[in-house]
Amino acid sequence: MDEVDQQLIALLRQDARMSVADLAHKLGVSRGTVTNRIRKLEDSQVIVGYTVKLRPEAEPDRIRAWMGVMVEGNQTRQVIASLLGEPGVAALHDTNGRWDLLAELEARSMGELSEVLERIRLISGIRSTETNIHLATYR
Repeated sequence: MDEVDQQLIALLRQDARMSVADLAHKLGVSRGTVTNRIRKLEDSQVIVGYTVKLRPEAEPDRIRAWMGVMVEGNQTRQVIASLLGEPGVAALHDTNGRWDLLAELEARSMGELSEVLERIRLISGIRSTETNIHLATYR
């Protein structure tokens, strides 16, 4: 990836629905160049999809939580694969410090969150977890 690809990705992160014409204008390249670069980024799996990002207030009943995960020994890859297969895990991050991984959890109710936590605790290779419920976002 070169500088234009990185700028293109940054623009798409801000607004994935931006038109090819607007992207081309902002990047100072032709529409064909933008179209070709997007196709290449998709074909090479740099871009793997587009999504809608909602403000937390748009889904007031959705419960969000953060889970710190400590992995047993050298089982990180297996744990990551299992967590990525868990529908309650909205995102998964590799971290340093006390926790090996940080999982963003989402559920429609406390009961559903409890079920997600129970399934995660059964994953082989997880030494311990700590979960904090997201109460508010300030920025």
